[in-house]
Amino acid sequence: MAKKKKSAKKAAKKKSVKRAAPKRKRVAAKPARAAAKAAAPVVEGGITPYLCCKGAAAALDFYAKAFGALETLRIEGKDGSIGHAGITIEGSPVMVSDEWPDGGVFSPQTLGGSAVTVHMYVKNVDALVARAEKAGATVVRRPDDQPYGDRAATLRDPFGHRWMVATKKEDVSKEEMEARFGGAYLVT
Repeated sequence: MAKKKKSAKKAAKKKSVKRAAPKRKRVAAKPARAAAKAAAPVVEGGITPYLCCKGAAAALDFYAKAFGALETLRIEGKDGSIGHAGITIEGSPVMVSDEWPDGGVFSPQTLGGSAVTVHMYVKNVDALVARAEKAGATVVRRPDDQPYGDRAATLRDPFGHRWMVATKKEDVSKEEMEARFGGAYLVT
């Protein structure tokens, strides 16, 4: 059975509809965001921290300055609020959003603190702490060598989140770790 050709009238009508449709404005991705998309890890399972921030757009700027975060995705409301954003910090994914009271999502600032600490391994903890402090983080504990083989520090970001950042310096056996703790802890 041969296909029927569209009538000239239908074809003209279809063309006029296409021309009348409003053009969508295409926003080019920021170069850092495009680069991060290419480098974003494919995660099958695993745990990804999801940080709620009062002022998530400012938090995304802070994480870029302080931790070198690369933005991979931003879902922004017409009012400028961040419904969801994805970033990577040294290849590790982190998700960020503004508060969403209807969904029970609140920032540490609204709750009066957070019981959660985000732990992050980085290439150079001393350099990251210096950069984060310059960007506005509070240093809770300066970088120091730990009995378990890490050089670690603790920061609080301006949005109330606590970060433990560390660089692995050496692998330490359980027996050596216990000895370094001077008997204060049993390491099993």
